[in-house]
Amino acid sequence: MAATWLLKTEPEEYSFADLVRDGQTPWDGVRNPQAQVNMRRMAVGDRCVVYHTGGERAAVGLAEVVRAAYPDPTDPSGRYCLVDVRASEPLPRPVPLAALRPDPRFAGSPLLRQPRLSVVPLTNAEWAALLELSRGR
Repeated sequence: MAATWLLKTEPEEYSFADLVRDGQTPWDGVRNPQAQVNMRRMAVGDRCVVYHTGGERAAVGLAEVVRAAYPDPTDPSGRYCLVDVRASEPLPRPVPLAALRPDPRFAGSPLLRQPRLSVVPLTNAEWAALLELSRGR
């Protein structure tokens, strides 16, 4: 079964709407060492939730990894990697961080424990919970 990831982005810099417009894009700008480890674990076909940070703080759309980790061509040191993601669909409604915090299904999630982490693994239960919350259930 495919793994699932939450990808954080500043919507003023690159929003889910930008991803939909572009179709697919290299997911760049990730410099946190743990987030880089997570990106190196990503595989073609993995599912992604796109999460807007900043003032919005909400999961807003779905995407898929279409190219596994490869060297960031803008990084002369060779330390950083990128993955390519393709837009799938917007969530029926955004799921704000405020809805995730009290939800016991996210109690141990790095999403809540490591709030500065920009590439976060999600369990299958967390994926299902996000989809459920986006449908208003």
